[in-house]
Amino acid sequence: MEERKGPLASLKVVEFSGLGPAPLAGQLLADLGADVVTVDRKAAPADPTDINRRGKRSVVLNLKSSNGLEAAKRLIAASDVLIEGFRPGVMERLGLGPEECHEKLIYGRMTGWGQTGPWAQTAGHDINYLALTGALHAMGSKDQPPVPPLNLVADYGGGTMFLLFGILSAVIERGVTGKGQVVDAAMVDGVPAMMGLIHSMLAQGAWTEQRASNWLDGAAPFYRCYTCADGKFVAVGALEPQFYAILLEKLGLPIDYRESQNDTATWDVRTAEFAEIFATRSRDDWAAHFYGSDACVAPVLSFSEAPDHPQMAARGNMLRADGVLQSGRAPRFGDAKPQMPAAPRPIGADTDAVLAELGLSAHDLA
Repeated sequence: MEERKGPLASLKVVEFSGLGPAPLAGQLLADLGADVVTVDRKAAPADPTDINRRGKRSVVLNLKSSNGLEAAKRLIAASDVLIEGFRPGVMERLGLGPEECHEKLIYGRMTGWGQTGPWAQTAGHDINYLALTGALHAMGSKDQPPVPPLNLVADYGGGTMFLLFGILSAVIERGVTGKGQVVDAAMVDGVPAMMGLIHSMLAQGAWTEQRASNWLDGAAPFYRCYTCADGKFVAVGALEPQFYAILLEKLGLPIDYRESQNDTATWDVRTAEFAEIFATRSRDDWAAHFYGSDACVAPVLSFSEAPDHPQMAARGNMLRADGVLQSGRAPRFGDAKPQMPAAPRPIGADTDAVLAELGLSAHDLA
């Protein structure tokens, strides 16, 4: 096997193939050097657009057969971490639940609703999980239904990132106790954990539950997007008074507007003024006008434009592997430069090699 590099090069992970936040967790671990082996149901050609498979190896096993199940158990026994994203009870019915695994294993479980509760067995997606946390209610315009922020907040923020946080915390604890544990990562747990600031403002009476009426939800004239002359947009985020002062100066507006920055009674009038000014020039003209200033103004770029922005290009954090736009490895460590990630391999391409590593003979493989 090729020597792996990265801070997680000593970590062996088995991922039971699925959709959504669990595959991203496996990808991010692989990006940082972990040996991630996916257990798949059916062989398939390599797909360079399946970014979540990059850097991983793949074995195809029939978990409904005794031999396939035995091979899966051997793979788990040789692993540090298991990742699965099925409904609660599926792995147990296969005979691969936590109770059947070795005590040092860190068993990462990724769901929307969690392993317990009256909705635990119910289907759902990011928008549903986000809805129950209160966060979705706050997103969108005042007179329209809420607008989901793609599937970034619940699936990947409250899901993937908390699954990884739990797994790596358990790795640290295992170094002390010598024992692994189950990580129950639920999106309905992770999203509220990210809402400390909003919960604080609610408690302080500084946030209202009426959508598009608050500091960070598009109501404030200094924290929202504006349409430019060419129909494109700029994002304004001048929250602090010193940055707001620079914004006013660059827009040619009275500096004494600073005194009423957080007076909500002025917000509609200021928003209209800002909108009228931003509508006089193109997005890129405004980007050039604010370039290098602390006014906290940035052009709103499309996916295809983003890699070519000077800041993004300088860091090389967005790559095109086989023509497929994707991120580089994140976070970075030391002065290491972004490297082109390993392309997704054919599903099942590593079955023989991985099983041979587990000590299965040619006869067993056949």
